[in-house]
Amino acid sequence: MTTQTAVLSAASWRDYYELTKPRVVMLMILTSVIGMLLAVPGMVPVDILVLGNLGIALCAGSAATVNHLVDRHIDLRMARTSNRPVARGRVEPQKAILFALALGAAGMGILLAFVNALTAWLTLFSLLGYAVVYTMFLKRATPQNIVIGGLAGAAPPLLGWTAVSGELHGHGLLLVLIIFAWTPPHFWALAVHRRDEYAKVDIPMLPVTHGIAYTKLHILLYTFVLFAVSLLPFATAMLGWLYLLGAVVLGLGFIYWAVEMLRGKNPDAGMETFKYSIIYLMALFCIMLLDHYLIAV
Repeated sequence: MTTQTAVLSAASWRDYYELTKPRVVMLMILTSVIGMLLAVPGMVPVDILVLGNLGIALCAGSAATVNHLVDRHIDLRMARTSNRPVARGRVEPQKAILFALALGAAGMGILLAFVNALTAWLTLFSLLGYAVVYTMFLKRATPQNIVIGGLAGAAPPLLGWTAVSGELHGHGLLLVLIIFAWTPPHFWALAVHRRDEYAKVDIPMLPVTHGIAYTKLHILLYTFVLFAVSLLPFATAMLGWLYLLGAVVLGLGFIYWAVEMLRGKNPDAGMETFKYSIIYLMALFCIMLLDHYLIAV
């Protein structure tokens, strides 16, 4: 048995699980669940809550698997991604394709059969937006890749909303807008930290094409945009004072870390900002939920 054959035969369920980018999908499902709960005054039907999020998660896992497949050559050359299953050869490309197709088909089948067609088609567009438009084209074409492609990753709370309501609503679109504004400063903070790796594999991330100082400035500008956008649920009477307080405190925290990055005195500010951005999004959506049900009571 050759070394390559030995590697290829070593695939385990953990490798296939890793292909789905579970941490990313979990954050997406958190926003999807909260989108569902915000869409109704009471509780979401259990079948929609379970099957809707299962379908969305399977489709998200399918898109993530395609990302592993398409990026396998550059993943191998980057420290952060060098041990990914397809890049390392633990999962063969053909098997990764079949796995992605199976996940996508199962997810779409569940959404069409048990949820509603609107959610199914919006989920499909989101899947294609990330797996095809962003991963195959935008990522390698423009430093604005994450800004344009971020719309696909911002869809989950709207998908949750439509799974329950069966219709598009302005409040559901506001949730998309928040994540859309959050994505650039979130990802650029990581890109600044990993600039040399992106440069090595010729991926035109903003700090590679325009420099670190330019990127840090735009991270700060986007945190101001995000701060303003995050106030819209209160301004439109979607949520109340509890949410406003939470959004202001969390937003000021994000601005603080963006300023720390811009000052350049903390060598770990990039990763600290990236980590805070994840906490920010999780906390903001949880506060939405608390406000929604406390006001309802």
